[in-house]
Amino acid sequence: MQAMQILFYVSLAGVFFILMLGIVNLARTDPDQPSRSNKLMRLRVIAQAIVVAIVCVIGWMMGAFS
Repeated sequence: MQAMQILFYVSLAGVFFILMLGIVNLARTDPDQPSRSNKLMRLRVIAQAIVVAIVCVIGWMMGAFS
């Protein structure tokens, strides 16, 4: 259980980091900015899906889905 909580916080920090990269990317004006923004958005959505899956597993382990 402890390992899942650590994994949750690490993955949540990853989502936050990707979000910050996306916000910084919005301030850029180079020609690759739209493509990079799209890639970062896809990566963020995948990371958020992982966090939701971890939350579901933690909930299942604690008996929330009985």
